[in-house]
Amino acid sequence: MCTNYTPTARDRFKASRLGVARLPLADWPAEVFPGYEAPIVRRAGTLDALAELVCDIAKFGLMPRWSRDASQASSISKGAYNARQETVAEKPSFRTPWRERQFALVPMESYFDPNWESGQAVRWRISRADGDPFACAALWERWSDKTTSQTITTFSLLTVNADAHALCGRLHRPGDEKRMPVIIAANDYHAWLNASPDEARNFIRMLPVDQLVGAPAPQAPRMPKTSKNLSLF
Repeated sequence: MCTNYTPTARDRFKASRLGVARLPLADWPAEVFPGYEAPIVRRAGTLDALAELVCDIAKFGLMPRWSRDASQASSISKGAYNARQETVAEKPSFRTPWRERQFALVPMESYFDPNWESGQAVRWRISRADGDPFACAALWERWSDKTTSQTITTFSLLTVNADAHALCGRLHRPGDEKRMPVIIAANDYHAWLNASPDEARNFIRMLPVDQLVGAPAPQAPRMPKTSKNLSLF
């Protein structure tokens, strides 16, 4: 599970490396939780391999297009911020954007998960060993409110089993399955965004442990009132 992460800061955002011409004008928060808005990189509305890539601000927590109203869409999104790679092609919330190749990259500096080795949940920060920003695989979707004509872009991070990972296997509650977000190698960004569903499976893997570092980061930011009922982990 990944419910909390640090998006890449504007002054660290290597737009050219991600293949986008410009960044959104809107700002984004220093830390992201489900329901927050953050930057994603995606193809600009076409399956053409030469399609332009754009950077959008999107809501963390996928809202399926078939949601009948804002209440249902919001309710589903609270449990749709992570998509399991094992079931992403079958789950109702994810199967259409997966089939339609709505793949995205989510730029990050780090993400957070709980470590229970002390007997209590201690928030740990996971980041690249070289200190560089990185990008995680995601699905994006749009939901339209028929009553207001408002359209909302949302996303969900893809996750992979990490039971055998020497670092990420230490995280989460004892007895629970260990999972981690799918980190895409920089030289695979364009290939991931333009992959077919079958090809996309080739990019869904654990990042080797020697490329990551983890350390306690126990001081969580205060949650705003609009998100007070969301669990940190």
